[in-house]
Amino acid sequence: MARRGGSLRVGVTGGSTADTLDAHTPVDNPDIARVIQLYDTLAVFNADFAVESALAEFIEPTVDAAGWTIRLKPGLVFHNGKPVTAADVVYTFQRLLDPATHASAAPQLSAIDLNNIRVLDSLTLQLNLKRPDVTLPQTLALYHTGIVPVGYDPRHPVGTGPFKYSSFTPGKQSAFVRNDRYWRPGEPYVNQVTIIDYPDDAARVNALLAGQVDAIDELPLGQVDAVAHRADLRVLESQTGDWLTFTMRVDVPPFDDERVRQAFRLVVDREQMVREVLGGHGVIANDLYARYDPAYLSTAPQRHQDIAQAKALLKQAGHENLTVELVTAPVATGLMESARLFAQQAATAGITVHVRQVTPGVFFGDNYLKWPFAQDDWFTRNYILQAYDGTLPESPFNETHWNDPTFTRLVAQARATVDQSARTNLLHQAQQIEYDRGGYIIWGFTNQIGAYTAKVNGFIPSRSGLPLSQFELRRAWFTA
Repeated sequence: MARRGGSLRVGVTGGSTADTLDAHTPVDNPDIARVIQLYDTLAVFNADFAVESALAEFIEPTVDAAGWTIRLKPGLVFHNGKPVTAADVVYTFQRLLDPATHASAAPQLSAIDLNNIRVLDSLTLQLNLKRPDVTLPQTLALYHTGIVPVGYDPRHPVGTGPFKYSSFTPGKQSAFVRNDRYWRPGEPYVNQVTIIDYPDDAARVNALLAGQVDAIDELPLGQVDAVAHRADLRVLESQTGDWLTFTMRVDVPPFDDERVRQAFRLVVDREQMVREVLGGHGVIANDLYARYDPAYLSTAPQRHQDIAQAKALLKQAGHENLTVELVTAPVATGLMESARLFAQQAATAGITVHVRQVTPGVFFGDNYLKWPFAQDDWFTRNYILQAYDGTLPESPFNETHWNDPTFTRLVAQARATVDQSARTNLLHQAQQIEYDRGGYIIWGFTNQIGAYTAKVNGFIPSRSGLPLSQFELRRAWFTA
């Protein structure tokens, strides 16, 4: 049986002086870990990546999904003791959609008509949308849509989360204390959580080995076996929808020719990538994301390396003996290793790949989203929300500069289609377009691997891709 007490120390990948406590603008793992302790969302993804209610008692659509009624659970309070009301939810939506906030979820929430929200009573509101949107509950389950009180100031963060703010030093660490008014019965179990930033993998692992932290995210693949063989440590491995990708800008040579993009996809030996880059801790992918979406196009023929066909396509495109630069950075497990392996695989097709390694600051700097040929990694998402994040003309992270009018129309239609069968048909058509001529080389879905000491309990595998049971540290407890 879970017991209360103790102080949990967690080592988290990344961190810088740009770290934030803002509920709506987390960027890296430490930011994400902090907001999940401080704030709760109206809905949440469970460990199987299905949407469940959280602060909301229900989120119900009209017949055409052009309107949604949201009712809060009764008795909810913020950290400062203020009751959570429908007015706070309205204020949260206003803040999320305010361009000055730069909220990560703004594109997904763009259908909300802020001038047409009706507060029905203190716990209930009705959203009337600019256009139907069947994905709203999924968006409201994203970790960066936390409900905040009217007048919220991220410098003095107040939420409804399992832990309350105690201290914060950007780039170093943050501390949070147990919220005794938390709405989930019995949780959280520990009295305090300290999140410690570790930009360096070796330092993070050494901190766990030395007992300086109780858990770490992003266990390097080369350390998995060593940790697994220690009696005082445990490895937490989750199969996820996280995906690693090479990004080809479809609007600049040579990638503006779809034959070149097809050739590059055929260059990749996906089995070798998973075996050597991930050490088997993942599965091959097929240039399509959203593997857990019910509408995932699983019938698309699995691509395998075909050097002869790749050479033929390059010859047709007039790009024999092609030379390209591939930009990479140590921003996710396996990126740099897969870049070097891709260069070796491409050489067999007459392609010379110059791998240019830059720092994370340069990679995500002024040229981010501009590199002609680069890499990225993404957490698990369902198809429509991922498309709105990365593959529509207005997407905030359209790294391939994808702009296909038919694709855009199909995704918009699917988002407005209530009937699941009809929506699936539309999404299959959209995915077929990406599969045939898109700008991503999606070679693998990665497992998420963390580690913790044997005295910690409560961590469970999760499909979401967020580390350490989606950073839901409210679940963790210590053995006596």
